[in-house]
Amino acid sequence: MSIDILAYGEPLVEFNQQPDRPGHYLQGFGGDTSNFCIAAARQGASTGYLSAVGEDGFGERLLALWTHERVDTRHVRVDPAAPTGVYFVSHDHRGHRFDYLRAGSAASRYSHEHLPLAAIAEARYLHLSGISLAISTSACDAGLAAMAHARKAGTRVSLDTNLRLRLWPLARARAIMREAFALTDVCLPSWDDISVLTGLDDRDAIVDYLLGCGIGLVALKLGEEGSYVATPDARTLVAPHPVHPVDATGAGDCFGGCFIARLAAGDDPFAAARYANVAAALSTTGYGAVAPIPAAEAVLGRLGSPVALPAQPFA
Repeated sequence: MSIDILAYGEPLVEFNQQPDRPGHYLQGFGGDTSNFCIAAARQGASTGYLSAVGEDGFGERLLALWTHERVDTRHVRVDPAAPTGVYFVSHDHRGHRFDYLRAGSAASRYSHEHLPLAAIAEARYLHLSGISLAISTSACDAGLAAMAHARKAGTRVSLDTNLRLRLWPLARARAIMREAFALTDVCLPSWDDISVLTGLDDRDAIVDYLLGCGIGLVALKLGEEGSYVATPDARTLVAPHPVHPVDATGAGDCFGGCFIARLAAGDDPFAAARYANVAAALSTTGYGAVAPIPAAEAVLGRLGSPVALPAQPFA
């Protein structure tokens, strides 16, 4: 039986500052594609991760986390020559700030030769992000090769833009992301990322650009405004779900994981976005990237009724 979703990228161990005790940090987990995978798994999708961790305590904790969350770890390498990446989240009146210790991480040493090509071909969706492509040249080459292999095999490719200019210069990011867009079926951009990558400041112009790259489905994440979902035939602003947020860390990753999980379960894109909006909103009501990700029961409770499933999943 094929797996629903494989995600490729870099996991990280998180230390999140506690607002009531500024000198104390709560240890958690992060990494955009790892967050995505866990979010999808909590909605009932079968998921697996393509990555590498160090042969260290942090790597062991991540492997234990994925096992607990029912994320398949068969294709996670343990690299004895490199560390697992770490990041810190601090909070002030401007919001949250991220500081990373990830240079030379095990995941950044991932290369084309490590790809499990048969597993990619058997999956329904392959997901990766701009960060997956930015952490190193070898990881970028592996990510693009995985996308090309997936498309050739009939596996759908999901891409979150996740632009981090501390990892690569804008000119390279734009060039690589243009190449990646041509290999993408479902694009999950955030407004701040895609407006910088494209130089556009109108949501319809952005959607037109992405659809023009051959992408079949765009779910533009607009934060407090909800999401803007578009196919070549229709586009709709999907309303946000009101909550009292305390920490938006990983909310976009939660949206993406839940959105693709619902597509895999059979939702049309607009129903999937309504579900993902609720899940992402709920994820902002707690601290950290992983702990507040809701399970399906919590999301369905906020939606007020079971999600209707059409006869066939989005294709």
